[in-house]
Amino acid sequence: MISWIQGEIISSWLQNQRLFILISCQGVGYEIQTLNNLETSSSEKNITLWIDHIRREDSEFLYGFIQKEERDFFRDLLKVRGIGPQIGMSLLNKYSINEVKTSLIKQDKDLISSVPGIGKKMTERIFLELKSKINITEKDSHNAIKNNDKKEINSIFKDIDIALRSLEYPIKDIK
Repeated sequence: MISWIQGEIISSWLQNQRLFILISCQGVGYEIQTLNNLETSSSEKNITLWIDHIRREDSEFLYGFIQKEERDFFRDLLKVRGIGPQIGMSLLNKYSINEVKTSLIKQDKDLISSVPGIGKKMTERIFLELKSKINITEKDSHNAIKNNDKKEINSIFKDIDIALRSLEYPIKDIK
């Protein structure tokens, strides 16, 4: 099992909107599919990638991520029934982990379902299975709850304002 790899980037190419890189490590070339936002044109040719090594009956695939958190989230995605590596990579190519986590917190199902290959039912499954698994920092959680609480409080104040106006209370007393 390959967990991470460090080596020199020999080549990179796009194939069917997927980015692959060839890394030379100790004289062995590893072909790895990465996220499309990977910087391969920089002058620094050495790279370290966190790897998810997937074995099938007839093949093996390596998926590489700059951050360990990306790799771990990718693994959690693959545990959702119906999500394969290509759909997982598509989601992480389109949105950052923070955007996905925020959408899970805020119940923004439109963000997830906008990814090709993810329909309404799969979006529901992702929300159901990942909501409890994601590691949300206290700051992220607090901000999301705080924003949601502000919306609820504003909504309550508007309802109270409308009710009191309909009962013909003076505006001065309502405020």
